[in-house]
Amino acid sequence: MDYSEHFVYRDDQLYAEDCRVADLAAKYGTPLYVYSRESLRQAFADYDSSLSLPHTICYSVKANSNLAVLQLMASLGSGFDIVSGGELARVIAAGGDPSKVVYSGVGKREDEIRYALEKGIYCFNAESEMELQTISDVAVSMNVKAPVALRVNPAVDPHTHHHIATGLKTSKFGVAWEDVPAVYEYASKLPGICIRGVDCHIGSQITTLSPFREMAEKIRDLAVTLKDRYGIESVDVGGGLGINYDNDGTPAVSDYMKLLEEYFGDLGLRLVLEPGRSMVGNAGILVTKVQYIKKAAKNFAIVDAGMNDMIRPALYTAWMNISEVDRSDRSAADKYTVVGPICESSDKLGEDRLLSVKKGDLLVQFSAGAYGFSMSSNYNSRPRAAEVMVKGGEDFEIRTRETVEDLWRGEHLL
Repeated sequence: MDYSEHFVYRDDQLYAEDCRVADLAAKYGTPLYVYSRESLRQAFADYDSSLSLPHTICYSVKANSNLAVLQLMASLGSGFDIVSGGELARVIAAGGDPSKVVYSGVGKREDEIRYALEKGIYCFNAESEMELQTISDVAVSMNVKAPVALRVNPAVDPHTHHHIATGLKTSKFGVAWEDVPAVYEYASKLPGICIRGVDCHIGSQITTLSPFREMAEKIRDLAVTLKDRYGIESVDVGGGLGINYDNDGTPAVSDYMKLLEEYFGDLGLRLVLEPGRSMVGNAGILVTKVQYIKKAAKNFAIVDAGMNDMIRPALYTAWMNISEVDRSDRSAADKYTVVGPICESSDKLGEDRLLSVKKGDLLVQFSAGAYGFSMSSNYNSRPRAAEVMVKGGEDFEIRTRETVEDLWRGEHLL
């Protein structure tokens, strides 16, 4: 699960495919997100080509929702996993096919449900009896049937950060395992519901196959029962496969797909997957400039990217690799804590990193393609970064850097 070959050093200068990163920073400024088109294409191909049974790869929009990323995924044949009406609107604007969209999430509003039905999505992943009733009511008011899968909670520990574990008994997601038969029976009696499948998602950044195997064992048996009783046509196993942030080993996509073939290949059901991080995480970097060097009880490299640009280290205590864009002289390397300009003590991109830096140097945070820009904000009234995609030696601005005036767009003086 390492697509970093598309971000490599040549003569100690970092390149994104065939574009020198220092040149991109000079052209577009910093902070700057840079994505590799070839890395995204290869990541999708790894999933799609590893499965022989009928399947739909539904890229998880929340990981990175830039229109150009969605456009590329759509052109490759991807479906989409969404969690809001806004994400569906993005998919459609990017040329995605609504009939290959699954709609997840615990808090769908009635207007979002109506919008999704109007656009003809493949399936709602419903999370509770009350949500099923609401979906049915909206569908009946439109004189249609809503295709639904029940998101079940199999009580599987994914052994990941507690903020991104979604298959535990205490999680807000999914229907409790012991309640699944009764809730499916309830759904079968609702006038606006058509039962299409079963859905499960146990968490994110899972770096071993054992939680997936435990999940697959449970979901296979349930799928057989549901096919016999309700005629379901699909099994959605969610996403969650992790990536390399710190050179620890992670499963190959092909090994995970082999596991899924083992459990679901003989059921005659369509397999739906919702990968996000594992498709786009290592396809992006965040480039930032050193503003100041501060030496106190520890050394600080103060950069122009903050937790408003990349919140993962502050939110999840996530470790992400940081290096110099120009590595031609590392003779003065020392340990630095890389911090941003935000007025929060948690505003750190990385602690105690061995770096050779001075004011004006460029640093790069690798594996920044997922949950980077998509979770960014204007906190401290800071305009959000520009985004660029490279294709070989070409670069394309896919999001213009926000201006100061953008900060108060939509606001009004009294």
